Amino acid sequence: MEGAAQARAYAEADFSEPHGRLLDALRAHLPELPARGAALDLGCGPADVTLRFARAFPNWTIDGVDASTAMLRLGRERANVEGLAGRVRLAACRLPDDPTPREAYDLLLSNSLLHHLPDPATLWQVAKARAAPGGRLFVMDLHRPDTPDAARALVERHAAGEPDVLRRDFHASLHAAYALDEVRAQLAQAGLSHLGSACISDRHWIAWGPVAP
Repeated sequence: MEGAAQARAYAEADFSEPHGRLLDALRAHLPELPARGAALDLGCGPADVTLRFARAFPNWTIDGVDASTAMLRLGRERANVEGLAGRVRLAACRLPDDPTPREAYDLLLSNSLLHHLPDPATLWQVAKARAAPGGRLFVMDLHRPDTPDAARALVERHAAGEPDVLRRDFHASLHAAYALDEVRAQLAQAGLSHLGSACISDRHWIAWGPVAP
């Protein structure tokens, strides 16, 4: 989403329900997170999840990385307005080759990045490479519907009032997404089969746990 208009539409959309669910699920499935730490949001976009995490975990710092400079610009604006720029750092990064702001993190976080990657193994490889000793991983992404009709129904249910560009993007993302059994196969191939995984809504799955077993 390099275009400014598309990035702005995405940044202004109301993702409070799914992003709130992500934070609730993170707390529920990773209750052992320390009081302080450093987190990395992979594919942060305009940083809505990044900033929600910063508010929910006030003793943590969090870096967000994304390949879209338009998205990052909007995220920095929000971080400044919300007074969180001191704990939130956003950086342009195209995975897996570009460096992340830090070498290692206590938590690797990702929302709806996997289905955008040309090679899904990239996400799991980066998580393993950037996890500090004892580091955790939490990923949420879309679950591919079983049929085209089911995909269209999800768009109508959850994006009926959104701009056309977001409706088209949501529909395309549903078709590009992975089913949970495919995600579990990816985890096994990446040496991460010990992670937990489950569907948590009509359109989302999560994977979580310590990066090292």
